[in-house]
Amino acid sequence: MAAAAFHPPRRKRRVFESYESPFPVEVGGKDFRMCRAEILLNNVIVTNPEDIKQLYNKGYFGKGILSRSRPVYSISDPSLVSKWQGANINMPIITAKKYQYHVQWAKSVLQEQGLDGCSVTKILENYTKPLELPLLEEDGAKRTAASCNRMGPSTENTELSRQLSADTGNVVDPSAEDEDNGCKKACLEGDPAFDPVCGPKQEQSDLKEKAEVSCQEHGFLAHCGCKAEESTEQKSCAMMKSKECAPEYVLVQEEEECSVCPEDETAHGQESLVKKEKLVCRRNPFRIFEYLQLSLEEAFFLVYALGCLSIYYGEEPLTILKLWEVFSEVKPDFKTTYMAYHYFRSKGWVPKVGLKYGTDLLLYRKGPPFYHASYSVIAELVDDNFEGSLRRPLSWKTLSGLNRTTANASKELMLCYLIKPSDMTEKDMSTPECMKRIKVQELIVTRWVSSRERCEKEEL
Repeated sequence: MAAAAFHPPRRKRRVFESYESPFPVEVGGKDFRMCRAEILLNNVIVTNPEDIKQLYNKGYFGKGILSRSRPVYSISDPSLVSKWQGANINMPIITAKKYQYHVQWAKSVLQEQGLDGCSVTKILENYTKPLELPLLEEDGAKRTAASCNRMGPSTENTELSRQLSADTGNVVDPSAEDEDNGCKKACLEGDPAFDPVCGPKQEQSDLKEKAEVSCQEHGFLAHCGCKAEESTEQKSCAMMKSKECAPEYVLVQEEEECSVCPEDETAHGQESLVKKEKLVCRRNPFRIFEYLQLSLEEAFFLVYALGCLSIYYGEEPLTILKLWEVFSEVKPDFKTTYMAYHYFRSKGWVPKVGLKYGTDLLLYRKGPPFYHASYSVIAELVDDNFEGSLRRPLSWKTLSGLNRTTANASKELMLCYLIKPSDMTEKDMSTPECMKRIKVQELIVTRWVSSRERCEKEEL
């Protein structure tokens, strides 16, 4: 058998971050942090921003649900941020069209909770009204929103009027009607601490069942972070007052037409109209949160191997044995893929899901920000004689196609055989302790080219 040649990993041209500790565990235990995750719709997600930062920065575990890899999603529009960079603001900036999408999403959520159209419209109008509060100059002096207007020359017969309004959260005093709809407004926020099962007192029992059904059908448990367990009015109102439940304020770029030269309206009325762009501060009625989604293998490795993660289902943390059982039910081949994941992680690789290349795992050196994936791995569980019910029986045709797909992506195809003793039973596989008796053998599949092989022999 010919020995496989080792090819060094391809380093990425542009690297914008530094390499930290490979695992979220410090040697001295000074900065040790126990992170928390939850099982939601057969997925493991992390919602705490500090836990997300800890898990991804030290080991590149998981993936942002709204980002390509690193959870860096922001509602702010980068083009608008660069456009208004001279305004010295520290708030998200979005377009009016994008803001209307959030209003429509909030409207659909309220309608699914059983509220009539008139009430929904009134709530949204009151919640999304413009807010004007003083701002701070660079030197710390206060200025009003009216003093933030900036009129400048326009090269395309348009002028910019940059009106900036910000909110600190202590000016808008809720009226009696606002207090009655306090729980409804909290539902618009989409914060994980909020409960969308809130509403008027007389409709609490009727709306509770409707909201729970709508959340389960439309995925609002992951989208807006609602919690059906805490559906009482007292709990939801108490969480509204906490700092974590504070509303999100955004700056919306809006346009309006105005006349610069009123005296010329008779002769040049059309030419005197210009567009004035301004930033208006409003509350975001439908917040979108960036969560970290862990694969089952990553989640179990953090619990079993590193001991820095607790996974909850509801309000109860699951034990290692229970997780082994639950993950095996959710994913029938979980035991095989996790053994391969555990093996390569212990060797210093960063395994990620290899679904996009038709394999089980992708192996990165250090992490995805630094190198491209070097190997595409297929894991198989066999006995001492390399026999057993293979998960993916490969024919020559499928193997050739998979190898060509992997080679076109500048990777190598690796077959990882997990060899178990012949006397190991299913009962022995019911606990993760069975990995102590498992042996691993790797096989790199390469394409044999006859002309290249002949030329190499002639040169020798």
